[in-house]
Amino acid sequence: MRQVSEALDRQFPANSTDPIEALVTGARTPAQLTAYLHRIEAIPGVTGAQVTGVRGQVTRVDIGYQPAVVSAAARHIVTQIRDLSPPPGATVLVGGTTAGLVDELASLGATLPWMALLVGVSTFVLLFLAFGSVVLPVKAIVMNVLSLSATFGVVVWIFQWGHLSGLMQFTPTGSIDPTMPILMLAVIFGLSMDYEVFLLSRIRERYDQTGDNTASVASGLQRTGGLITSLALLLIIVVGAFSASGITFIKLMGVGMIVALLVDATIIRVMLVPATMRLLGRANWWAPRPLRRLYARYGIREESAAERVGVPV
Repeated sequence: MRQVSEALDRQFPANSTDPIEALVTGARTPAQLTAYLHRIEAIPGVTGAQVTGVRGQVTRVDIGYQPAVVSAAARHIVTQIRDLSPPPGATVLVGGTTAGLVDELASLGATLPWMALLVGVSTFVLLFLAFGSVVLPVKAIVMNVLSLSATFGVVVWIFQWGHLSGLMQFTPTGSIDPTMPILMLAVIFGLSMDYEVFLLSRIRERYDQTGDNTASVASGLQRTGGLITSLALLLIIVVGAFSASGITFIKLMGVGMIVALLVDATIIRVMLVPATMRLLGRANWWAPRPLRRLYARYGIREESAAERVGVPV
C-alpha cells in the first residue's frame, strides 16, 4: 500500500487520484457552467477544474489541488468551493475524500461537546452521591483530563509525527483518524474513573471513621495501591497485543491505552491525587448545605457488617 501511494505521488500530478468532486445539477447553459469552473480555478491552491462526466442535467467536475488530501489547506479549499454561489438555477454538491473529512469533522465537532457534557455531568452526580463532596468530582474530572492529555500527546508524537515508526513498524501518514481519539477518550475515561473510585472509597471509609484527612489519604493509598497497580499491569498485558498488530489503527489504540494506564496508575493515582487531597485538607469533603441534605437522604454508602445485621456501632 505504501509503495503504491509513493509511486502515484511520484509519477502523477498532485492528488490526481483523489480530486475534490462536484456534482452540478440543473446548469442552464454551458457558458454558465464554464463561468462557474473559472471561479473554482481562481481559488488559491486549486490547479484546475474539468468536466469528467455528464448524464442528463447532472455534470461531474473533478477539481485538482496542491495541498495534501487531508491537510487543513485542502479542507479550506472544500469550504471555499461550497461557499461559491452555484450557476443560476443549479445546485452543487461537493464530495470526495477531503470533503468527506470536512463533513466528518463537522459532525464530530457538533456531537463532541454534548458527549463531554453528558460524561462530565453524570460523573459529577455519581461521585457526589458516592462521596458527598462537590470538590472530589471536579478534582477527578481534572485528573482524568490530565491523563487523557498526556495520552493524546504521546499518540500524536508517535503516530502523527512519525517518531518510533521504524521501531514499531508502521508508516506514518501525518494524520490520525479523527474517530480514534474519541473512542480512546470513552474507553480511557471509564478505566481511569474505576481507579479513582477504588481509591476514594477507601479514603472516604477511613475519613468517616477518624475524621483525619491526612491519615485517611495515607490509609486509602496503602490499601488500594497494590490493587490499582495489579489491575493496570493486567490490562497492559491484555492490550499489549494490540500494539503488536500490523493494522495501524489497532496499534494506535493499544499504544494509547498502555500509555494511559501507565500514566494513570502511577503519576495520577499514586502521586497527584493523594498530594492534591493532602493539600486540600477538609475542603475535600465540602458541599453546600442543601447538597449535604441531599447526600444524607440519597447518598450511596457502604454499610459495615455490623450495620447490616443491626448491631450498634
